[in-house]
Order: sequence, then C-alpha cells, then structure tokens
Amino acid sequence: MKLLFDQNLSPFLASRLADIFPESAHVMDIGLDRADDAAVWNYARANGFVIVSKDSDFHERSMFSGVPPKVVWIKRGNCSTEAIEQLIRAHAADMANLLTDDAARFLILF
Repeated sequence: MKLLFDQNLSPFLASRLADIFPESAHVMDIGLDRADDAAVWNYARANGFVIVSKDSDFHERSMFSGVPPKVVWIKRGNCSTEAIEQLIRAHAADMANLLTDDAARFLILF
C-alpha cells in the first residue's frame, strides 16, 4: 500500500513509516505541496496512492467522486508527528483492509 500524505501532515511520515508502507510519499516530495485538492486527488488516483489527511475535504470528495483513491482521514487535533506515526502503525491492519474492501471508500482514525 502506498500512502500519499497531505500537506497538513509532516513530510517525515513517509520515511518514518517506510518499513510498513515502503512506497509512500508526501505531497512535498512530488511537487504537490501547493496544489489544490483536485490535483492531489488526480495524482493519487493515477499512481495508486491512498490519501492520508487531517482535512475533511478528501473524505467528502470520496463520498461524491468514488474510488480510487481511497482516503484515510486522521481526525485528531494538534498532535506530534510521533503520535500520528503511532496511530497509523496501530491501524495498519485496518488500512490494509480498506485497500482490499471494494465497498470501502475511507477510513477514519481517531
């Protein structure tokens, strides 16, 4: 599973989670850190990424646009990069299920 971390998440998450999500990237890594949501969505769709964001916009877009891409919405307030990393690690199996479940569009992590 390849994760694409949105601009509202640390650019270090891709490298910190490379052991379990080795082909992941941050929007900054691919030159989309200043792009609008549509550009990020289209890139994720074309390149097989799951979008990970703290922003509800991608969750909402998944309701109307369908999949791919699938979305992981991190619904936490201000917290450390380490806390986000641990949250994702704790839910890695849920994220794998998201990818294989044809009916699922998104996963919300609290």
